[in-house]
Amino acid sequence: MTNEPVRSLAPLAGGPAVPQDSYLVGLIGSGIGPSLSPALHEREADRQGLRYVYRLIDIDTLHAGPEAVGDLVRAARDLGFDGLNITHPCKQLVIEHLDALSPGAEALGAVNTVVFQDGRSIGHNTDVTGFAASFARGLPDVPLERVVQLGAGGAGAAVAHAMLTLGAGHITVVDAMPDRSADLAASLNRHFGPGRAATAALDALPRLLADADGVVHATPTGMAAHPGLPFPAGLLRPGLWIAEVVYRPLETELLRTARAVGCPVLDGGGMAVFQAADAFRLFTGREPDATRMLADIAELADVASVRN
Repeated sequence: MTNEPVRSLAPLAGGPAVPQDSYLVGLIGSGIGPSLSPALHEREADRQGLRYVYRLIDIDTLHAGPEAVGDLVRAARDLGFDGLNITHPCKQLVIEHLDALSPGAEALGAVNTVVFQDGRSIGHNTDVTGFAASFARGLPDVPLERVVQLGAGGAGAAVAHAMLTLGAGHITVVDAMPDRSADLAASLNRHFGPGRAATAALDALPRLLADADGVVHATPTGMAAHPGLPFPAGLLRPGLWIAEVVYRPLETELLRTARAVGCPVLDGGGMAVFQAADAFRLFTGREPDATRMLADIAELADVASVRN
């Protein structure tokens, strides 16, 4: 890596220039012990006859802060890793430590995949493409004129970009941290055009959901460590679609409650699979089978829920 400013690249087609039979990749983040990414990647690699090792690099276990991501990326490169996935809370911090960004990662201001190529580190974001593919598959015909999104963190930024890419007319971002939602809305309006995004306070949810076509939920609420609903169940109504980002468990309390009310729903498993498939393609240059990976995540999530 150099000390020069990060440069943008034209879209990259795939992984290493020279085909390989073995790969070493990893995931950097906080509290990533329960991640299903290693199993998703390694199962698909096994089916393709590849030797593929996926390591977890948990900054909590290392007693390191998020700012250590640069040193960890450099160490992985020097140790011969082919690439890395990056997750919370390092997706923005990693950017200054990379040699170049794909256009998508540059527009989003967040990286979740790093490919090491010819001694250089190149940042990508497969969260946007992963959510877009999952939404198009799972909720193909729902109206998109008025969308409400809860959560403006790293995942929230990705799914908001994905929704506008999919043709959403307007998105209102609601977050417990107003500055964060304001920053995201401003970024969306710069990228997609004025008036496409706005923010609102949490106490505006009853009014917003009464008029919305659907809701994207991008907060940790519903995860095993954060059970519950992100807003009162009484705000749900038949026909209001709900798209979830949480995938552990696949059936969150929000989805279970919304389905009972008559809402079309989308679980977070599809995003997890399609972003992993896109990362696999970048790492290896080989085409993953997303259908098989969707079956994998359903099985892996069931096993995880039994263990918990």
